[in-house]
Amino acid sequence: MILRPKLSEFKNVLHGTGRVILMVGGAMLIPMSLSLTLSEWRPALDMAVGAFACFLFWGVTHVTCADNEGPTWMTGLVTASLSWLLAMVFSAIPLYLSGHFQSFLDACFDAMSGLATTGLSLIQDLDHLAYGTNLWRHLIMFLGGQGIIVLLLAFFISGSRSFMMYMGEARDEKILPNVSNTARFIWTVALVYLTIGTTVLWVSLLSAGMPAARGLFHSVCLFMAGYDTGGFTPMSQSVMYYHSFWVECATILVMLLGMVNFAVHYRVWVGDRRELYRNVEMKTLATTIGVTTFAAAASLAASFVYPGAIAVFRKGFYQIISGHSGTGFQTIYPREFSLQWTSLAFFAAIVAMGLGGAACSTAGGIKALRVNISARSIIWEVRRLLSPPSAVIDQRIHHIRTVRVTDRLARGVLVVTACYVLAYLGGAVVVSMYGYPLSQALFESTSACANVGLSCGITNSSMPALVKIVFIVQMWAGRLEFMSVFLLLGSALAALRGK
Repeated sequence: MILRPKLSEFKNVLHGTGRVILMVGGAMLIPMSLSLTLSEWRPALDMAVGAFACFLFWGVTHVTCADNEGPTWMTGLVTASLSWLLAMVFSAIPLYLSGHFQSFLDACFDAMSGLATTGLSLIQDLDHLAYGTNLWRHLIMFLGGQGIIVLLLAFFISGSRSFMMYMGEARDEKILPNVSNTARFIWTVALVYLTIGTTVLWVSLLSAGMPAARGLFHSVCLFMAGYDTGGFTPMSQSVMYYHSFWVECATILVMLLGMVNFAVHYRVWVGDRRELYRNVEMKTLATTIGVTTFAAAASLAASFVYPGAIAVFRKGFYQIISGHSGTGFQTIYPREFSLQWTSLAFFAAIVAMGLGGAACSTAGGIKALRVNISARSIIWEVRRLLSPPSAVIDQRIHHIRTVRVTDRLARGVLVVTACYVLAYLGGAVVVSMYGYPLSQALFESTSACANVGLSCGITNSSMPALVKIVFIVQMWAGRLEFMSVFLLLGSALAALRGK
């Protein structure tokens, strides 16, 4: 029998969601200030309307849904998944009012793409977008990369009960004993890297001939997009717009930083640099990046798609790193994937996107830790079958510390991995029903669900509305790693049919 959620649980979810939306509204004041400084009156008004809507929603939920009960395991996860949906809607308001989207659905698509750090976009005439609105696109990606719930926990909520909401955002590792301190560390790392990374990118852009003020704006946007493995760029041609080898190298370094587990960042920060080569995730990433890069580069070089090693590096290796890190920066036109890349290189890009970066990072995809545990589980099972019944199989890995992989943990890993694979394939089937080639549909579906942002040309404002909705759901579910989304849907079903 399915039990209907209690009224207090509904209030708890809406109260927590209201606080998240309050934070989103507060963030809108940053690009609004930039617009006012630059005399962009219309974009400033758009931000003010969006912020007012956020504050109004918070006010209503704060007054009507206040309660003295803390979140339970269920309400914490449901709050996280619902908050992302509503954050998408409110974040889309100033985007839609900018006049650069054909419909509110398109604006919601870009808002979810930014929050989920995907980078697929339906925006029109990006090259003439106001600075304030452009900053908002990248700022929501910065919020989503660290986690909007993580930001809430870092500055507004404390106590052990906050762990439920933290888990709902697919953050299953407490770097520090206290979840709030963990959240603060994640944001401290992000802000320190923002300063350093922006400076490096700014110097690279200045050396490429860009004016100082414009270069600073672009460097901030590129860092937020690269570190948060999001993929939005200020210009429609992505990183290709800059025609700079050094900008490409700098963004590669930023993308690599973004795909590393925050726990590994912490170990390095406290002086334990050995974790970089001892950690099982880092070893797995090095292996999968090496294999996919070799497959793509060798195939492209053998087929003479690009002339010379430098061209293969800038056009081939760059896309693989961009895809594997879940960033979505491109130095080629989208149609080049399907028209010029070989079948092996194209497939290597799909695999790189699907595997993704590290757990508890800004990257999406299956994640290196799950890839490693899945592969080891097969090996352990084979060894168990070949060994005497009394034999004990050592199922331990080093991930920050020595971790014993129990059968329960392995099953959980395989379940989430299966969800990703089925979502990749399911999305591809839906897209192919509209006449797109299956290989291209799989590329685009994997890019959306793994929160990557690379495109082979399918994603544009003219694609069917159902495909847009499918991609939005994939980006949302992929970013939250399915479980909290399933719980939200289950709670909705229980509210309708429960007793």
